[in-house]
This record gives sequence, structure tokens and C-alpha cells, in this order.
Amino acid sequence: MIAIATVFIILAIILLYLSVELILCNNAVKKAYRRLETYNAQSIELSNGKMTYVDSGKGEVLFVVHGICGGYDTIDMMKDKQNDYRIIVPSRFGYLGSEMPSDTSPSNQVNAFIELLDKLNIDKVFLFGTSAGGTIAIKFALEHPERVKGLILYSTAAPFAEKPSSYPKYAGVPKFLTNDYGLWLCRHFFKPMMGMDAQMIHSMLPIKERRAGMINDAAVNNIDMAKNFDDYPIETLKVKTLIAQAKDDKMADYNQIANSVSRFPNCKFLVFETGGHLLENNSELNVAFTDFIVENS
Repeated sequence: MIAIATVFIILAIILLYLSVELILCNNAVKKAYRRLETYNAQSIELSNGKMTYVDSGKGEVLFVVHGICGGYDTIDMMKDKQNDYRIIVPSRFGYLGSEMPSDTSPSNQVNAFIELLDKLNIDKVFLFGTSAGGTIAIKFALEHPERVKGLILYSTAAPFAEKPSSYPKYAGVPKFLTNDYGLWLCRHFFKPMMGMDAQMIHSMLPIKERRAGMINDAAVNNIDMAKNFDDYPIETLKVKTLIAQAKDDKMADYNQIANSVSRFPNCKFLVFETGGHLLENNSELNVAFTDFIVENS
């Protein structure tokens, strides 16, 4: 009887914990939707469907290709640059207000970006790719070098030094966790698994509005440079590149980018011992970023 009572007590505690977490999650999601209303995001109809983006500031154009769990609100990571540049952050396919076409390949995503720039009457940009967005940024620079002043990659998906003999079929957040409550419950594992504070969950919510894009990243974009290795002839890049990577990044493999960086012509590679996936608190990186823009303007 004591054992049965103990089991019931444990189950009751677990149920209470999950119930409290559900309430906290729902409140956080409501707050996240209110936050999204503050970005003054715009939507435009393109050949592949609706794309939603933020266009802010004046000066040299930084075209941001966000990572997984991102969207137009990724402009927050550029807040220290908003007074110096015109920053355009579109939501990629399946993220925050952007529709999913039948063809979700990196090449078609690039086509959609080119169409957006044409409609905005923008000829050339500085490409800023981060995390999972690195694949599309690299593809953009390879296919349309005439539209790129410079390629900047932070903590990015990396090409391979040689054609891999095998690759995963799915590389990203498991599908069953691509929901608000699932990731909310996982937030306390962010530090050991991703090197990020649990509070990062608030910038990821609402997952519901990013789910399709997250799954597409895992099933398509994150494996494309391995699956279609020959479609990424990095050695032929015609634009200058700035790559920044921290050795303690738990999301993007430092060794992979370090091994493949020699494939990039006209490339400056910045290596940091610490900083994690977000390359936090790095004044040297900020100086290098500014110098790169000035040199290639």
C-alpha cells in the first residue's frame, strides 16, 4: 500500500509540474504574439507565395538570412547595427508569415529572395547568413554574385571539405518537439545541449508560426550541402567572405568550417575560443564586421 501511495504521489507531482508548465508556456506564447506585433513587418506576394519581412534603417543594405527557429524578428540580433545600415530580414519559407511553396530547395529560396530585392529596387546587398541560413546565403552568393557586395557568415552551416560518403536524412529539431509546449519543456536543457540560456525560448516562440520552416530546414536545407555537394563549388565564389566561428559553439561544428574554409577564395576567417553559437560579447568581431563593410562598399 505504501508503494502504491508513493507512486500516486509521484504521478500527482509530475502532473502538477506539467500543468504549471503548460500555464507558463501559454502565457509566454501570448506575450510572444504581442511582441511580433511591434516589428512593423510587411508582406509581399511573390511567385512562390507570400513573404513577410522587416525593412529598417538607411545605408548599405544588409540582407539577413536567418537560422532555425528564426524569422523576421531575427532583426533583434542586429540591433547594434540598425543605426548604421539598412537591414532587411525576410522570413524564409515556412517561417513567421512566409508561405511554403511546393519547391522548398535552397535554390528556390534564393529565387524568392532575388524577386523580393527586385520588387524593392535593390541591386546589391551584403549577405549576412547565420546558422541554418548559411546554406542559403552560400547558394545565393554562388548563383548571383552580381547581386552581392560581400558574404558574411556567423556560426554558420558549413560546406564539406570533400564529398561525404553518407549524410543524415534529417538534421534538426525532432518533429515531435516542433511545438510550443515541447520546446518550452526542453528549455532547461538549452545550456548543456546548445550552450544557450533557457531564456532564449522567448525569442523562439511562437513555434507554431515557425514549425514548417524548422522541419524544412532539418529535412532539406541542413543536408543540402552534403546531399548535393557538387552544386556548391565553393572554390568558384566571386565575392569576398567574412566567416566567424567560436570553438565552443555547440550548434555549428567548428571543425567542419575550419576544415572547409580553405575552399573559400578571398576569405577572412575569425576564430574565437568562446562566444558560443551567438558569438556573444565580442568587440573584435564588431570591428571586423564594420571594416568588411567599409572595404567592400
